[in-house]
Amino acid sequence: MEIEDEAWTKAAEDAEALVWRAAQAVLDAHEDIEGQGIVILLTNDDTVQGLNRDFRQKDYATNVLSFPSPPNPEGQIGDIALAYGVCAREAEEQGKPLAHHLQHLVAHGVLHLLGYDHESDDEAEAMEALEREILAGLDVPDPYASDKEGR
Repeated sequence: MEIEDEAWTKAAEDAEALVWRAAQAVLDAHEDIEGQGIVILLTNDDTVQGLNRDFRQKDYATNVLSFPSPPNPEGQIGDIALAYGVCAREAEEQGKPLAHHLQHLVAHGVLHLLGYDHESDDEAEAMEALEREILAGLDVPDPYASDKEGR
């Protein structure tokens, strides 16, 4: 894990522990996977925008990016990058503690590394249900509760 932007630790002193607890909770829910190596980068909006532009041809910062690794002898399953500014703004707009939003996005990113997606409604529902279950185990409230109320 690398914390490239100190804003993360200023906003959440225990950012590293929060990240690892969320990532490990997802991995623990998937005992059948081979490998557990994940590199997680807590960085800024500019870095994530560059990664999004260079690898996804989308020239904007987003909250979390996941880059799955091909099968490898080191057991790496992929890399995740999170943008502080986007994540902090979203947490504030949604009335959530940044710590909870961070754990949700880490879980979301790890699920992407494991092959989960949300391109269709069925995929989204399955992925969101798993996120809710994992986050409940971390004492993080349902991140989609306000979405359901707005539907």
